[in-house]
Order: sequence, then structure tokens, then C-alpha cells
Amino acid sequence: MGQRHDGGANRGTAQAWSALGGDPALTERITYGGPPGLLPARLPVLPLARSTVAVCALAAAELAARRDGRPLPAVRVDDGAVATAFVSERHLRIDGRAPSNFAPLSRFWRTTDGWIRTHANYPHHRARLLRALDLPESAGVPEAEAALAGRRAAEVEETVYAAGGLAVAARTPDQWAAHPQGATAAAAPLLTLRPLGAAAPPRVLPPRTGDPVLPAAGLRVLDLTRVIAGPVATRTLALLGADVLRIDAPQLPESQDAHSDTGFGKRSALLDLGSPGGRADFEELLARADVVVTGYRPGALDRFGLTPEALAARRPGLVVARLSAWGDDGPWGARRGFDSLVQVATGIAAIESGADGTPGALPAQALDHGTGYLLAAAVLRALTEQRRTERATLATLSLARTARWLTHELPACDDDGPRPSGAAAYDPADHLRETDSPVGRLRHALPPVSFAGAPATWATPPGRCGTGAPVWREDP
Repeated sequence: MGQRHDGGANRGTAQAWSALGGDPALTERITYGGPPGLLPARLPVLPLARSTVAVCALAAAELAARRDGRPLPAVRVDDGAVATAFVSERHLRIDGRAPSNFAPLSRFWRTTDGWIRTHANYPHHRARLLRALDLPESAGVPEAEAALAGRRAAEVEETVYAAGGLAVAARTPDQWAAHPQGATAAAAPLLTLRPLGAAAPPRVLPPRTGDPVLPAAGLRVLDLTRVIAGPVATRTLALLGADVLRIDAPQLPESQDAHSDTGFGKRSALLDLGSPGGRADFEELLARADVVVTGYRPGALDRFGLTPEALAARRPGLVVARLSAWGDDGPWGARRGFDSLVQVATGIAAIESGADGTPGALPAQALDHGTGYLLAAAVLRALTEQRRTERATLATLSLARTARWLTHELPACDDDGPRPSGAAAYDPADHLRETDSPVGRLRHALPPVSFAGAPATWATPPGRCGTGAPVWREDP
């Protein structure tokens, strides 16, 4: 594999590392390499992917060095591994079967004045969409197409949202900039890390030695996330040695196919936080947790007493990492959203449109995956800083803010530089592995986060979603 040492000149990495509050000099430890031309798009998708993985690996190496009292391990970023991981859900095979990533009603539709994109992968979202369109449960693509063809995109957007569904009108970048939520995203930093609650002694974690190097070993992570971005973050923390326990509500089960991609290294349990027993189980878990990661829309968990402030009050020193689609503030702050919808609202679909004006898409769910690696990096940096500040920390990220970084701030020509002649061509098979699991034989992408001594893959495969016990593993 061709390689180069950019000496911190990768501007996207420098931007992300600065947002994380890291020492700029540490980026000199990153080496970049791999085949050119991956994740091609009009927007700088590969620089985004490379930068987010790079800062995640650097944050992991930094925590490992701090825990072990050793020099910072060298970090290596391979574009081939990065590009493969950013489409991990497309490479997944379960006993040879390719999962379906989008349901028939999750797509673009023509309206009287443009385009709208809907998201109906989950049964409850499909039901709400059809109800908003005055269609029966049995309706399919032809009926929805006819219903939408005679309506205005903005009117459908609001009607479906009011019904609890998901639909977003396609906008240009200028239209999004003029929208109040677009203006809110533009004014916000890429991510925030701020103190949370009163000072508390940091967790005492023993030095880690041996091979592989697991900087998150001994840490307990409560994973309250769904779909891609949050689960990618917690999948990465599991790779690095954390005990990650994913919690889902019994009434909103996750897709097993999705979990088969993002559930590596984790365990998965169901808890009804609305029941006394479920709340009691959660409080027992929280009492020993080091990190809580949430991926629901802002305010959705408040009724269960799970605001960041309430969590930190009950568990001093906790790191809380919060992810949302649109951000905490602005008129859309409380709305649901997914990567595909954020691409449409923020003008990405317009930038990537075809010659006939049909809205396009990025070559990967790059907002999801990129924000996921940034989220994991934020947790790791918070744990490193906690040893100095002795404070609980809140990390906040959103897909809309990552989209702003991609469309307006990330350098467009932050790519190759000279590469040695004879650099190998890209073959995704080099970054895939087959693993037996409780759900069958899995072909899956290997983790792109790499540093000297890092684990090559996860310790355990994903299991069946929601079948684990809501308890922590025994102390190592």
C-alpha cells in the first residue's frame, strides 16, 4: 500500500482535532495511505471520512498513552479501510444474503413544485406516512406516488411531520442557508465538549499492557442509539475494549439486519423505561456506567429523567455523548431525522444531482458514519481530559452540523498528494472478513480505526438484538 506522512497538513483532520480540543502537535503522528479516488463525489466525502477516522484513532491512541504512561502510538489511516467501513451496511452479508437498507417507501418523490424524500424503514414510520397521506395501510409505491404528485413539497413536509412521520423537501444550499434551521447549524461549532455538573474524581482505570492495546478496557458504556451514527460510535468503543450494552425499548425493536452490521463487540437488551422494573434496572446500570451515549431526538428521553444534567447528578463524573439529526436548537431541534433526509434538506442532494435535475446522494451514508466516528472521538477525548479536569462532560453532535462542515468548511482538495508508483488498486475484499455469529455467517467490514497495537477486529460478533440481560459484564 502506498503511504505518505502528511505531517498534520491534512486540513480536515486538523479542523476536527481542533474541534475536539486536542493538541495540534499530535496530528504529526498520523500517517495516511491507500489507493486514490475512493468515495467519488462533487463534495469532499473522502476527506470527511478520512478525517473523522483519523481523529478517532488519534483520540484512542492518546487515551492509551495516558493510561499506560507510554509514548503515543503511531496512527495509520488507510483510505481503503475507511472507504469500505463507510459503506459497511452495503458490504454486509448474512449467510450470503444482502440486507435491504431502504424500504420501498423510503425514496424521492416528485411533487408539484419539486422533490421530497421520505423515510419509512421502520413499521411505525411507514404507518404514520401513509396516515398523513390519507392512504390505507396496504398502499404501496403507486398509491403514494399519485398522492404526492399533486401536492407541494413543503406542505407534505409539515403534514407528515405533524403525523409523527418523516418527509423532507429537497432544498438547494442557498435555500437551506435561508432556513432558520440552516442558519442555526451554520452558527454552531462542529461539535461541543463542555463540563457537566459538579466536579468529581475521574474513574481510576489501571494501566493496560499487552496486545492488543485496548484504551477503553474497563469502561462501561450505555448505548441508547439506533440506526447508524450512534451505533457506529459505540461499535468503535467496543472495538477499543469497552463493555457496551445497547438498550432498546420493547415497543420499538431495532432491525436485526442493522444490528448485524453495527452490533459487533456489544451486547443488546430490552428495557421498558416507562415501567418501574425497567427504570430500576436502568438505574442499577447507570450506577456503574462511565459513558452514556444517546441518539434520540432532543427531548425524547427527558420524561424518563435522562437529560444529561439528571444523568450526571445521579452518576458524577459521567461522560454523556448526545447525537441528533438537526441539533439541539432551532425550529427543527426536536424533529426526527436520518442521514438521507439531512442530505436532502441541506442541499447535498441538489449538489449531487444528475444531469436531469433528479436529486442525488453521497456515495455513502457519510453524515452518519462520519458523525459516528466523531462521536466516538469526543467520548475518548472527554475521558482523557477528565483525568485533568475531574469533571463530567457533555459531548453534542448533529448530522446537520456535519453536513455544514462537508458543504462549506471542509477543504475540497484535501486528498492525495504524491503517492509511490505501483500503489495497489482498491479491492474491498482486503478490508472484509467472514465471522460466525448467532445470526449466521457474516461477511463484514473490518474497523478502519488503527494505531500501533490496535485490535484488528472486534472480540465478539453481534448477537440477536434485544436478547441479552441488562447487566454489566464482570470486572476484568
